[in-house]
Amino acid sequence: MSQHKQVDTLVIGSGPGGYTAAVRSAQLGMKTIVIERGQIGGVCTNVGCIPSKALIAESHRYNLYRQWSRSGASDFFAEAQAFKQSVVNKQSGGVQYLLQTAGVTVLEGEANLIDKHTAMIKQSESEQLISFKYAILATGSRPIELRALPLGGRILSSTEALALSHIPASLVVIGGGYIGVELGQMYAKFGSKVTILEGGRQVLPGFEADLVAPVIKQMNIDGMTVVTEATAVKAEQDADGLTLHYIKNEEQHFVRAEYALVTVGRRPNTDGSLGLERIGLPTTSKGLIETDEQCRTVIPNIFAIGDITDGPALAHKASYEAKVAAEVIAGQPSVVDYKAIPLVVFSEPELASVGLSETECTARAIPVVIGKSSFGINGRALALKATEGFVKVIANSESGMVIGAQIVGAEASTLISELTLAIEMGATVEDLAMTIHPHPTLGEVIMEAAGNAVRKISKNKNNKQVV
Repeated sequence: MSQHKQVDTLVIGSGPGGYTAAVRSAQLGMKTIVIERGQIGGVCTNVGCIPSKALIAESHRYNLYRQWSRSGASDFFAEAQAFKQSVVNKQSGGVQYLLQTAGVTVLEGEANLIDKHTAMIKQSESEQLISFKYAILATGSRPIELRALPLGGRILSSTEALALSHIPASLVVIGGGYIGVELGQMYAKFGSKVTILEGGRQVLPGFEADLVAPVIKQMNIDGMTVVTEATAVKAEQDADGLTLHYIKNEEQHFVRAEYALVTVGRRPNTDGSLGLERIGLPTTSKGLIETDEQCRTVIPNIFAIGDITDGPALAHKASYEAKVAAEVIAGQPSVVDYKAIPLVVFSEPELASVGLSETECTARAIPVVIGKSSFGINGRALALKATEGFVKVIANSESGMVIGAQIVGAEASTLISELTLAIEMGATVEDLAMTIHPHPTLGEVIMEAAGNAVRKISKNKNNKQVV
């Protein structure tokens, strides 16, 4: 066993939450160590957000230019995989640079909590004890494995699907959430015959039907098959592929494919050798750790952030919580405020949402006005040949304050930031409508949607005055 180390803050996990927490902790003057059992940068950087978005971008390029490409699909895909890896390497290197320049010590190994102030770090050839005043748990999550479809062979998780060396002739995706849709569309654009099986009534559950409709339309254009209210029951693998059996309308069906991709959600990494039970830190039935508004667990000196806590499993949520936890440890009065967490799906067209939806407002009996505007008449969208979709702005009908927004269309992932800021600042639809937007840009669709909401509010007030 090597020398016993003592630190102010021990961070377990180096994903978006972990490395952000470690950097912020060090910036605030605390001696900090971050522990990583896999690759620096965690799932997001190495086998999740970053590589998937790189390949999605490459699939769009291939789909757009393939009629002029001199190279075949296989050659293009090999180049796409190499490009993806170069992006991952740069991003991972950037994380390591941030940690190094902040003065954070990085240890590779698996952390095992011994008590509330001590962890054993198991490395390949040694072990060492670390004493800490505070700990931030940022261990992330992993793909859920179905009992009926154990991963292995031709049954893939998102990790293996992003690392294929060739374009599969056919692919069946179990789960029509954002990961299934993103990767399904990506492979369809590379030329795979893609079938998506979704247990619910529509793909992308959680988004309202009018937002999902343009994505389903594009899936049809891409030659994809979507089967809803379907349950996968077993897969039979052979040398050429697999036969996936599923049930729909109480009847047995099957589909042949080269590979099956299971994307039915993620499981928090709170089990195994981490040692939560040993130190008396409970988890919920879903394996999550409960925290207060400062990301503190029931053990006062231990904090938890990211996918192992309640709420959407989003990298930017983890990074946000990381800063709060580090600042609380440093004695600052920081608290989390989840009023405006944007959700983004890198589908085609892209989907983005922030704040409350129409359905949620109706359920809470909140009086609202809806301002809506289409990309179809926007000059920039016309120039980009990307006229599918719309912006929807939801405002309180009495105050005019923006309380929600949804976008389906080109660059929705970027445009949603303006609406997130509007909610965070307590802006009104009049503020958005009166803000000068450059022309011609996609952002003008937000301005027009807000303007439509303003006119509805004005009309309602005038009608009340007449009465």
